Amino acid sequence: MDAGPVIRRARLLALAAPALLLAGALLFQFAGGLYPCEMCVWQRWPHVAAIGLALAAFATRGALMRVLVFSAGVAILVSAGVALFHAGVEYGWWEGITGCATMGGGAGRSDADILADIMAAPIIRCDVAPWSLFGISLAGYNAILSGLSGAVVLLMVGKATRSVR
Repeated sequence: MDAGPVIRRARLLALAAPALLLAGALLFQFAGGLYPCEMCVWQRWPHVAAIGLALAAFATRGALMRVLVFSAGVAILVSAGVALFHAGVEYGWWEGITGCATMGGGAGRSDADILADIMAAPIIRCDVAPWSLFGISLAGYNAILSGLSGAVVLLMVGKATRSVR
């Protein structure tokens, strides 16, 4: 059996899934006004890595392509893990680990200016879901969709690798 079509579909899924999930998060942020908390941002970085790995896989062939697609699948699963942890914090299953953070530096600025910036910044809590559908938050949907797509990518890479042997 030719592994080519299977690995090419896995490569496409490894690119499409994180790209669509990241696009959805950005759409909710910029069109929907749902600003991300710290853990929301953490979920985005593995998607960015998966997109980069999948794009690199489009420029390669053979074993290197399989390694890159596999790595992209792992990155997608990392996002699923972060999202599952975040969803658990939102649902009160466990405590979160984030604290208050400010954006921007204070060098050369007065204490009053820094305080004004802090007071004007929206407070985005990681333990409160700003949106949900059927009782599932955005972090919950990311956990589900990333977990499923990452697992499918890894299964497809495994199938393609077995058929090459």
